[in-house]
Amino acid sequence: MKRIYIKNLNENVGKEVVIKGWVAVRRDQGKMVFMDIRDMSGIVQCVVLTSHSEALEQVKEVRTEWVLSVTGIVNKRPEKNVKADVVGGDIELEITDIEVLNKTETIPFEINDDTRKINEDTRLKYRYVDLRSNRMQKNIRNRHKVIKFIRDFLDEEDFIEVETPILTKSTPEGSRDYIVPSRLSPGMFYALPQSPQQYKQLLMTAGVEKYFQIARCMRDEDTRGDRQPEFTQLDLEMSFVEREDVMELNEKLLIGIVQKLYPEKKIQQIPFPRFTYTEVMEKYNSDKPDMRENKNDPNLLAFCWVTDFPFFEKTDRGGWTFTHNPFSRPKPEYMEWLMNKEKIGEILTTQYDVVLNGVEIGGGSIRNHNPKALEKVFEIMGHKTEDIQKNFGHMMTAFSLGTPPHGGIAWGLDRLIMLLQNEPNIREVIPFAKTGEGKDLMMDSPSEISDEQLRELGIILKKKN
Repeated sequence: MKRIYIKNLNENVGKEVVIKGWVAVRRDQGKMVFMDIRDMSGIVQCVVLTSHSEALEQVKEVRTEWVLSVTGIVNKRPEKNVKADVVGGDIELEITDIEVLNKTETIPFEINDDTRKINEDTRLKYRYVDLRSNRMQKNIRNRHKVIKFIRDFLDEEDFIEVETPILTKSTPEGSRDYIVPSRLSPGMFYALPQSPQQYKQLLMTAGVEKYFQIARCMRDEDTRGDRQPEFTQLDLEMSFVEREDVMELNEKLLIGIVQKLYPEKKIQQIPFPRFTYTEVMEKYNSDKPDMRENKNDPNLLAFCWVTDFPFFEKTDRGGWTFTHNPFSRPKPEYMEWLMNKEKIGEILTTQYDVVLNGVEIGGGSIRNHNPKALEKVFEIMGHKTEDIQKNFGHMMTAFSLGTPPHGGIAWGLDRLIMLLQNEPNIREVIPFAKTGEGKDLMMDSPSEISDEQLRELGIILKKKN
């Protein structure tokens, strides 16, 4: 007999069916045994009656979280026992036969309640158990829905999704790179991408015009509640656009996600309010303001845009560095200052950030597609000509071979979904998250590698004092 998903049991009242799933709850009441069984689609109450003696004998050894194949008859519940707010709450399954597909040892923690009450290290070590909980299932399934909505929306807007390399080149873009040794080129290294920034701009050179990617990004930096060593971006780039084009498209997409997938939530203001960096710092003393009128309302979403950021800021050593991205283009009226390397601290960039409830969920800019202008940015930051050519020569060459004006944005998808799901940190919406120290307790990594692997890579480890 073919398996039926629990969500479809209502269509089979009076019929004998087979369901397969996990035992969520088991209640032995002597003459009869009740079990709640769940699969990916829902949960249903099952009962073993004395009239089915073989099933009654089978159920005696069954325990919670065992994996079963259950045959039974779908019955309507008495009116007084109907649970209207639960999928399948108006039916129950009268079990006639049980097949044990797999038993379980003692579960490390109960998963019926909110597992946020459980020690987080324990949850991360047994993440596959944690993910069975109703809340975590909702988080990962709604994450899928958000990403699917994004893909469908951008497809309708004539974007194409292009995958970019995971093994790339280490360049000074801001954060510390994760590096990967090359066995075939001893002493040489790849880097894992901090973002697809350079590749997506090169796709504009390639004539793609409208690109996006649900991209994995890796940065070797200290973790916080809204950061992980690896995270997911919506990465997006468009040719022949102005700042307004990019902001308008992304605002439309964000509104669509909320209205379609989170109708219970209210966007405080549409269109999103806009502030310059100077305005927002003067008014809120933050470039990520939480503008909610009622911060106790978990379903209130206050989006805003922040624009006109300073291009450069002073480093601790007295030099200059970029505030957001070295590939940003200054606002047109500041291009002459950039080219002459004058009034550096007063140059404003075309950068735009989108903020939600006090969290920056995305940032982008119109890019500097002129190789001479890009070279000036790196010169201001103190890079020598030979270093610029070594690190970014491929970009300079591309920009000299017919690169159109272009701009884009990257969203922190984990942060956005965290806020939409009312979770306190991004670990709650990343299926296999790492600890605050960057450790994967489930896989026990990072871990040592064998001496043979080290020899193949030509690596000698020195112990720290």
